[in-house]
Amino acid sequence: MSLPVRTEVVEHLRHWLMDVAFPYWANNGVDRVNGGFVESLNIDGRDSGAQFKRTRVTARQIYVFAQSHELGWDGAREIVQHGVDHLLGKAWISDEAGFARRVSREGVVIDPMPDLYDLSFALFAISWAYRVTGQADLREWARRTLNATEHLLRDTEGLGFWHDADREGWRQQNPHMHLLEASLAAFESFGEACYADLAKEMVSLFDSHFWDREHDVLPEFFDRNWMPAPSQEGEITEPGHQFEWAWIFHNCNRLIQLDRSEMVRTLYKSAEARGFDGETGLTYNQVSRAGKVLDGGSRTWPNTERIKAAVALYEQDGIDPAPAITASANALMKHHLAHTPAGTWIDDFDASAVGTSSAIPSSTLYHVVLAFAEVLRISQ
Repeated sequence: MSLPVRTEVVEHLRHWLMDVAFPYWANNGVDRVNGGFVESLNIDGRDSGAQFKRTRVTARQIYVFAQSHELGWDGAREIVQHGVDHLLGKAWISDEAGFARRVSREGVVIDPMPDLYDLSFALFAISWAYRVTGQADLREWARRTLNATEHLLRDTEGLGFWHDADREGWRQQNPHMHLLEASLAAFESFGEACYADLAKEMVSLFDSHFWDREHDVLPEFFDRNWMPAPSQEGEITEPGHQFEWAWIFHNCNRLIQLDRSEMVRTLYKSAEARGFDGETGLTYNQVSRAGKVLDGGSRTWPNTERIKAAVALYEQDGIDPAPAITASANALMKHHLAHTPAGTWIDDFDASAVGTSSAIPSSTLYHVVLAFAEVLRISQ
């Protein structure tokens, strides 16, 4: 069987990951003094000196190096353990309080707010770390994380979870998407029914309240009853998230035998039609529910999500992924990842394709690694 993507494209992505990005971030993104990982780099690739560390970034970097281990990169296991030690030793407060949102550079809690996004990524990281280390107590840490999420953020009078413990502002689909992603990862690692049940619940919430069937789009912000926010925020959709949901739903098919094939197709078709710029090869940041471009700029992550969604369609329906993968990979390499020093990026481009980033956020690496690893996986 021939490779679904041209060999030179695959090898370019492999080289960027294995020979460039992983070594660079192992040397420049790991905080060997205080533990964990640096929050961001200056635009010249040096530690920005940020005086805080977000739990979601710690968790994402654990995934990055766990994935690098799966791909055969030497030295990853020690970095994964380094990250886990920081996540569980510094960011965890207690069973009653869960994970902090932020700690100081030295590891002191400075924002104890329970946040669904952070707790979801903590579960994701613990699940991936278990695959690398086999550390027996990570199974219990996953359950403690799930229990804290239920205790602190479950909407006991409605559906789903609150985005944080303050329970203020618009409700959001995005952290629920990552909770679905994390529950699937946990089920794959630990095989416990509670994670499959949570995944099915998130799918049900998507079907009943997230998806706008009138416009075939996914709004970002909702009121307390899960109706699109009655404001400008309620008009916002992000094509990158639709691509991301498509890939996650494909994993529902694979892991918990929940057939989401038709929605994978619908999400991809909608995002492709509204959110992809065929001239530049970039994916827009934001489009209205009616299809008007709200933010024609492009961050790194929407383009990586298009790659993952193309992989999902290929595995599900046999649709040739090469055009989408090649276009988005080339756009990433031309714009975002062409930055010096090699292995870093310009994260933000405006609608005129002018870079606007003043720093290099560590959190972006999760998106790039996951997408490129998917291409490598189907191109074995």
